[in-house]
Amino acid sequence: MAGHSKWSQIKRKKGANDKKRSAMYSKHIRAIGAAVRSGGGGDPAGNLSLKNAIAAAKTDTVPIDNIENAVKRALGAEAGAAEFKEVTYEGYGPGGTAIFIEALTDNVNRTVADIRAVFNKRGGSLGTSGSVAWQFEKKGVLLLRDTAEAVQEIAIENGAEDIQESEEGLEISTGPADLYAVQEALSGAGYEIENAALTMIPNVLVTVEGDDVRKLLVIIDALEELDDVQNVYSNADMPEDEEEE
Repeated sequence: MAGHSKWSQIKRKKGANDKKRSAMYSKHIRAIGAAVRSGGGGDPAGNLSLKNAIAAAKTDTVPIDNIENAVKRALGAEAGAAEFKEVTYEGYGPGGTAIFIEALTDNVNRTVADIRAVFNKRGGSLGTSGSVAWQFEKKGVLLLRDTAEAVQEIAIENGAEDIQESEEGLEISTGPADLYAVQEALSGAGYEIENAALTMIPNVLVTVEGDDVRKLLVIIDALEELDDVQNVYSNADMPEDEEEE
């Protein structure tokens, strides 16, 4: 999720129960397999989509063995095996918030029906293609606890576009193609990265407070629980204390 504190997202992931963590791992494995079968092959050096998928999986603590096995299975997939297609959906939540959804599916009709049902049952609405996508921009984002100048220098030298410092650490933004290079440079220099992933950054935030915070998070949680949904983003700016509550 994007649009509010990305550090809050880290806390949510780390606090996930075993069932949710297993589902998160499965989504990463599916993304890795789709990246391999997209035509880029199983070598991350020559497959940017695979590089980014593996980077995201690692920061969500997917075991290395699981990642390697996912690549091998995708390379050895038999003819006729399910082909997953990347699709996006757009909708609206409480307070006029925009919601952007990325999915990987082998059955588009099933996926759109499941997503529409979530919106309809929880007070949101599914929009048409292009209705909210213009409010977001794809970026690479890295989070680090270390705020040393050396970290910022390495990030800038390797393609970082913007660096924001907060009480919790650094938030580094990159172009989509530069995420992996910045991550590798920082890791190679011995810095621990809390999270690294491609994400959709909202251009303008919409303030959400009170009961609308709960309603929005209920919609987002329900969408994230769908097997076909990979990522859910919003342009909501919500008080962190209300979000945690």
